[in-house]
Amino acid sequence: MKRKLLIFVLLCALPLGGALNLYVSGSTGLPLLAYVLASGLAFGMYGYDKRQAKAGEWRIPEKVLHAIELLGGWPGALLAQQVFRHKTRKLSYQLWFWLIVAVHQALWIDVLYLKYFKF
Repeated sequence: MKRKLLIFVLLCALPLGGALNLYVSGSTGLPLLAYVLASGLAFGMYGYDKRQAKAGEWRIPEKVLHAIELLGGWPGALLAQQVFRHKTRKLSYQLWFWLIVAVHQALWIDVLYLKYFKF
């Protein structure tokens, strides 16, 4: 459990640090707001989808879950995967999920260190 928490904190460090940096510098608070709102929404959607799966009812399409993750909800989705034990074993889902996380990491590396692909 401690290892998973450490991984979560490390994954969130770059996006959170970058979003806070933009907010504090007066540039924009939009990324920070997007991460908070989308993560809360993703967490709730995962919980709902898990309940629906157990009940054999209508489910949230995976494309919708991935769209919320892409909009900044991946931290909430990652927490929800662990809390609800949902979407953790489906390889195709996990591949897309971790690609989304990697895209967010790469974008923040670019914004904070490379300054928009200027070489």
